[in-house]
Amino acid sequence: MTALVTLGEAMTVVAADNPGPLTPGKPARLSFAGAEATVAIGVSRLGHSAAWIGRVGADAGGAMIIGGMRAEGVDVSHVRTETALPTGLMLRERRTADHTRSTYYRRGLAGSRLAPGDVDEHLVAAARLLHITGITPALGSTAREAVRHAVGIARNAGVTVSLDINYRSLLWSKDEAAAELDYLVRQADIVFAGPEEAGLVVGDAPPERTAQALTALGPRQAVVKLGSEGALAIVDGVVLAQSPVPVTVVDPIGAGDAFVAGYLAAHLDGAAPAERLLDAATCGSFAISVQGDWEGLPRRSELSLLDGDDVIR
Repeated sequence: MTALVTLGEAMTVVAADNPGPLTPGKPARLSFAGAEATVAIGVSRLGHSAAWIGRVGADAGGAMIIGGMRAEGVDVSHVRTETALPTGLMLRERRTADHTRSTYYRRGLAGSRLAPGDVDEHLVAAARLLHITGITPALGSTAREAVRHAVGIARNAGVTVSLDINYRSLLWSKDEAAAELDYLVRQADIVFAGPEEAGLVVGDAPPERTAQALTALGPRQAVVKLGSEGALAIVDGVVLAQSPVPVTVVDPIGAGDAFVAGYLAAHLDGAAPAERLLDAATCGSFAISVQGDWEGLPRRSELSLLDGDDVIR
């Protein structure tokens, strides 16, 4: 049995090291990123088995993604390699010290061609958790069908379904997203969203009312991510609040996915709701204190690191 199964897109990332526009000769880091991939890595680092389903190109970027995730303990045996389409690319620049800008090259490329046939029914049905995001169904019709197919398998098998709304305005309109996300929220047991993302489905409201409205659609757990203000959740009718874990912000990208990874790993541990939120906030803080989407994610032995002295000798 695999603890967590997820599916989606991962891309090659070229990220500038220093503030300023992208120019010839500018120092940059080469890595990979994807919301679902980050969650799989985060859960794996926290001691649970994880599998990622996706498509990559038969190129250096695809090999880096597969090799990197395998090195993190994630099962990539269900990843399909496309020979005719390249892996997607993300260019990330720190246009100023405080503003990061990403440019995506993904439309019609390998990751967007995910299809229902890529989803292994036995893998999903035997999992403890299926995690999906609102990014994958926005990539195209076959990717949307793949997500629905995986959710259907999970629901029929009694597998817990986790959804991070993760709305991306460059991929689809609010109206198109709202209809699909409403359907997915109603299929989920756990739902994560920022206030504006949740507003696509339940309308704008204060965080507690937003969480209540989400649970009214079916999920037993609704977590509203509030960024620098922490998070609020309703779990089985009980309202909980979590303050952010203070750190120096180096790179804000990936905080939300790290938060989800921490929460889901604690859920798999059988931890109490308050502990899930604390671990989620801790993982989010680890992520933003290091450059990269997933590189700073903690291992289980490090979860208490932020509670102690700044220097360990």
